Amino acid sequence: MMLRVTPTTWTHLGQTSPVWPGRNWPLGATWSPASTNFAVYAPAGTEAWVCLFEDDEDGIEQERRFRLTERSQGIFHGALPAIAPGTRYGYRVDGPWAPQEGLRFNPNKLLLDPYTQAVSGAFTPHAATFGYVHGAAEEQQLDDSAPYVPRSLVVDGSFGGEFDWEGETPLRRRWRDTVIYEAHVKGMTALHDRVPAELRGTYAGLATPAVTDYLRDLGVTAVELLPVHQFVSEPSLTERGAVNYWGYNSIGYFAPHAAYSASGDRGEQVREFKEMVKSFHRAGLEVILDVVYNHTAEAGALGPTLSFRGLDDRGFYKRVKPSVDAVSGATTFDDTYWDVTGCGNTVDSNNPLALRLILDSLRYWVSEMHVDGFRFDLMSALTRTGYDIDMRCALLTAIGQDPVLRHVKLIAEAWDASMDGYLVGRMPPPWTEWNDQYRDEIRDFWRNHSSGIRTVATRLAGSSDLYADDGRSAYASINFVTAHDGFTLRDTVTYERKHNEANGEDNRDGTDNNRSWNHGVEGETDDPSLIAVRRRQAANMMVTLCLSNGVPMITAGDERGRTQRGNNNAYCQDSEISWIDWSPEDAWLDVYEVTKQALRLRRDHPALRQRHWFEGRPTIRGGPKDLAWLHPSGREMTADDWHDHDLCTVGMFVSGAPLRSPGPQGEQQVDTSFMLWFNSGWKPQAIELPENDWVQSGEVVLSTDFKLPVGTQVKAGDRISIGRRTVVVLSQLP
Repeated sequence: MMLRVTPTTWTHLGQTSPVWPGRNWPLGATWSPASTNFAVYAPAGTEAWVCLFEDDEDGIEQERRFRLTERSQGIFHGALPAIAPGTRYGYRVDGPWAPQEGLRFNPNKLLLDPYTQAVSGAFTPHAATFGYVHGAAEEQQLDDSAPYVPRSLVVDGSFGGEFDWEGETPLRRRWRDTVIYEAHVKGMTALHDRVPAELRGTYAGLATPAVTDYLRDLGVTAVELLPVHQFVSEPSLTERGAVNYWGYNSIGYFAPHAAYSASGDRGEQVREFKEMVKSFHRAGLEVILDVVYNHTAEAGALGPTLSFRGLDDRGFYKRVKPSVDAVSGATTFDDTYWDVTGCGNTVDSNNPLALRLILDSLRYWVSEMHVDGFRFDLMSALTRTGYDIDMRCALLTAIGQDPVLRHVKLIAEAWDASMDGYLVGRMPPPWTEWNDQYRDEIRDFWRNHSSGIRTVATRLAGSSDLYADDGRSAYASINFVTAHDGFTLRDTVTYERKHNEANGEDNRDGTDNNRSWNHGVEGETDDPSLIAVRRRQAANMMVTLCLSNGVPMITAGDERGRTQRGNNNAYCQDSEISWIDWSPEDAWLDVYEVTKQALRLRRDHPALRQRHWFEGRPTIRGGPKDLAWLHPSGREMTADDWHDHDLCTVGMFVSGAPLRSPGPQGEQQVDTSFMLWFNSGWKPQAIELPENDWVQSGEVVLSTDFKLPVGTQVKAGDRISIGRRTVVVLSQLP
């Protein structure tokens, strides 16, 4: 297909074909053999057109425009007969041009359908894509944006609506049995030599056994995909030859991102995405989507006009409060968006149609695409009524009562870019949360920068200080030591300073609060002893993560030593900096093996993934405490011990005889008991194994201390030595 490249001033065209009245629901383009119904919400608009695009005999794209004459409840609608599935289309809407009042209608701008289920073509930053004249923000820009913006696609059964799921049903795995693997669709397979070359970096590539078998063998149960909603790169990135790699710049909330499709961008991406989900489910893996409803790709008031801005700018985006003159009472509007996302705009989730779009989108991905849950980017921005945080806001209330959504996995990134938006520990049931306090305190513990054992123990036991007071369980804490944003695990033990020069921002971007430790040398080294220390530290953090109470989340590639070369903000690096290197050379396979062992222990032993909070007392009369914290001397920790800032070794006894949680039929569950020793100190630590009725004998079942290998036998009263900066897990023998 060839696109027109010469912008033309748009003028009203006469009707070229009859438009049936159609209906105002559902929103978007609804195909049937007889006709396709188009419905778009633009409450302050005066006229609307649906624009169809097709190629002529020479491959030149031509546009036909049809006026939508019917309007009800702020929705323009009409039906066109004989529209073929896969037809490219968009909207143009006319109305007032009054930017200070949030009215930015401009019929010269082709708009994506907010409800389109597939997108064709790319966004090319150009002056014509902006509704205003650069340097004169109040002046309307009259050039046609169509040559530079993507098209919506009419979707029907042949493009994914009719899909044979072959009996596949949602997995609905319990939270306490869940292990999350955060991955990027492209980065996961772009370099995978066991994925066919034509499928690398795509949904189809993720669906191959090379990926699903690997994840299942590792021991994860759910894949959390970085944004897959259709997104575009910011003009500021494309101007310097970069792209938005992570995808946190959404513009199509129903459309799988077309660039991740091995089938192209003519609609087959819908079917390909479904095939990927089906493959994951067959492998016993849930699919969780990282969703970005808090802002859109249209950026601030001076950003491009791609969709929402040309339909309902005043309703969809939050604005700073209008000022009222104390004497005259006159209201003065400000064109400034109210931005708590750091991305130029904030979606007003209390606006009825914005709220409807978010809920419709979520239900679509669950009902039609069969995904199992969502991680909400900057969730705090969506919890606001007006400008204030509101735990009873419309969105939380609606999701909580929705029969489709209330039972899927719901994860909040419980903060935004504002001072008052930090909500970790405050989301209501049934929400779970990314627990950044876990990340920070576990990193500090292993680099020997913590202020003592007390807060580390709280994180190991599920962060009851954050989640126990509102009725949530320990699995409300999504534990992680790394995520897509920040250093990889390997870089956390290799760099103390960010090295983001490749991003083109003079190393100003990215956090300086890395809580990392290079162990004396900045960057990679050939020193075998230093490499061994770094690998052991990475293994320590992985074991800690996998065996802490709560839900562990592993960042893709951390288990095999993926590096970003010190870049802690690789959002614009669609390159080998971000992609996983699957070659065995330089892979930290020892870290992979210990991660796999830890996850197998977690899977096989319910004592290591409990639903109820530990209470520090016996579950049955005369039995051991469900949880006990041990001093290296063999006694239980005292109040003074908890406040000893020099103490860097602690034992965690977890009883399995019996568990506080009953079995599936209410039966008493009995499991192995475990003693976990964590030593972040600079030297080996002598340990006295306690002499009591809890544990008479045991063996090492996991260890990062090569002097205490798996299989080592121990008994009560033994004195053993735990190597410096190591984890040792002992299990009770019958």
